Amino acid sequence: MPEIPADEVREKLRRAVAGDKQAKAELVEENMPLIKSVVRRYKNSLTEYEDLVQLGTLGLIKAINNFDLSYSVKFSTYAVPMIAGEIKRFMRDNGAIKVSRSVKARAHEMNKFIDCFLAENRRSPTIKELAEKFSLEPAEVSFVLESARCPVSMDAETDDDLSVGDRIADPGDFNDTLDKMLLKEAIMKLNERDKKIIILRYFRDKTQSEVAEELGVSQVQISRLESKILSEFRKELK
Repeated sequence: MPEIPADEVREKLRRAVAGDKQAKAELVEENMPLIKSVVRRYKNSLTEYEDLVQLGTLGLIKAINNFDLSYSVKFSTYAVPMIAGEIKRFMRDNGAIKVSRSVKARAHEMNKFIDCFLAENRRSPTIKELAEKFSLEPAEVSFVLESARCPVSMDAETDDDLSVGDRIADPGDFNDTLDKMLLKEAIMKLNERDKKIIILRYFRDKTQSEVAEELGVSQVQISRLESKILSEFRKELK
């Protein structure tokens, strides 16, 4: 299906917000491929596919109702995290998704900081400010905020002047972006030794022998540890 012109989308959004049920129905129908692209991420869960589509549709309707035409982001970009959020909220409430303790703890710290910052500055902190405060990358901050649904605006800016909504990415890149976020969380949960092995091997392109020398162990030990870590990643991210 060809992409609907932006002006036409905005006009339907204007009508839908004003109470035009036909415009809202057309927006839901036109964005069904977007809903299904998000749902595919969760199709192996305990929830039936049709139920996931219904949850995603509910998230889209909320996006339609809450979208402000003054936003500088595309509607599809704004809608994706709301669709995913509705699905994940249902799964969390029903025990199908477990947020790791480390993410919950970090989210609690962020919540406290956001409350204090808001009281002192009368505005929410930006993603960049949160990243600097907690020594994280902006993408990691976005992941914690999305996972724990911390009180931050979708328009809070990142270090590259993009809003959180923009940072989530356009629908075509959504699966790739979510994969990277999930991988980051998996790496964050590793102990310091294993985390260092992965960083040296896959982010600094060092050989197993170079990593072994840096850590003071044998190359065989690094090979075994690396295989074990990657095996755990495959189980967690499949």
